[in-house]
Amino acid sequence: MISLKQSHIGINGSDFFRRKNPVNHRRLCHLAPLSGKSCVVAATKPNLSSVGSSINCFGSINRKLQEDQKVSSSLITCKAYEADKPIDGKTETSIEAARKVKIGIYFATWWALNVVFNIYNKKVLNAFPFPWLTSTLSLAAGSLIMLVSWALRVVEAPKTDMEFWKTLLPVAVAHTIGHVAATVSMSKVAVSFTHIIKSGEPAFSVLVSRFILGETFPMPVYLSLLPIIGGCGLAALTELNFNMIGFMGAMISNLAFVFRNIFSKRGMKGKSVSGMNYYACLSILSLLILTPFAIAVEGPQMWALGWKEAISQIGPNFVWWVVAQSVFYHLYNQVSYMSLDEISPLTFSIGNTMKRISVIVSSIIIFRTPVQPVNALGAAIAVFGTFLYSQAKQ
Repeated sequence: MISLKQSHIGINGSDFFRRKNPVNHRRLCHLAPLSGKSCVVAATKPNLSSVGSSINCFGSINRKLQEDQKVSSSLITCKAYEADKPIDGKTETSIEAARKVKIGIYFATWWALNVVFNIYNKKVLNAFPFPWLTSTLSLAAGSLIMLVSWALRVVEAPKTDMEFWKTLLPVAVAHTIGHVAATVSMSKVAVSFTHIIKSGEPAFSVLVSRFILGETFPMPVYLSLLPIIGGCGLAALTELNFNMIGFMGAMISNLAFVFRNIFSKRGMKGKSVSGMNYYACLSILSLLILTPFAIAVEGPQMWALGWKEAISQIGPNFVWWVVAQSVFYHLYNQVSYMSLDEISPLTFSIGNTMKRISVIVSSIIIFRTPVQPVNALGAAIAVFGTFLYSQAKQ
């Protein structure tokens, strides 16, 4: 509340507008000196829709003020509207705390879903050793889930064009190769061994970027590769159930996922597609690529015989295993892409490293995989090297 006592005030209406529109110098109106009766002026938040009507009111204000010239003094009371308060320290702290809780939930969900997927995936492959069909079913389940979600408006469908799908094609090819290669590896060796070898993915990333793309990195990045390569090699040499197909499958998966990440970064610049919808489109395109190759490599006849034998050995629970591994594969990948929207690449790399630790430990406990001390030491060195890489890369 501000009170001003004033005997004579001259207000030019154009003064209200000169600062905002210096080009227009036309005099809109002239307000006579204020005197006499008190006038109350209340200022509120501006309403842009009523600017025109406000300007028209100046004429009536002028006439009213002229009638009050005989009064010797005037009292102007201005009631200023209190603007929105800035966010204080407590509010910022609460927002940041809520964000950390959200990221923590994403990470916990991501790791839990990944562990469940690997367990059911290994159970299915032990009873039904057809990795090409298993990989196809994983992509089919995710594609079906997202198509139904788009149709029911549970998730807003992405707005894509032909250019989007062209840039997504090389990403889908690399994703398909990496997915199938990893599944082939887990059908031949223990889950823990596959993930120990897959922890060497940063080494492939640096080598591909250096010798194919011509990128250079600081010396700490190159030094961090030594424990990764050494740890993976030590774990492979001391693996009790070593299999060359399983080992090569994990290595091919590493290389394919490196190219997938490179193509994804190049092709998705400027695209406004959320992480959830991006992975959904990737799953659909990968499914279209993989299906004919799965039929050619394994075929419906082999699938039918293998399915019949698995049902006879496991019973109806085998169907649940197949459904679970297919659904959980999509869910854990979807959550990982959603978390990538909320965090930095460094935090994501650390989360990915911790995910591998949880998968390795849980699979050893559940499947009772025999592990020698030297093998465990190699795995620990490789995972620790991956953590050092994520730090040095940033």
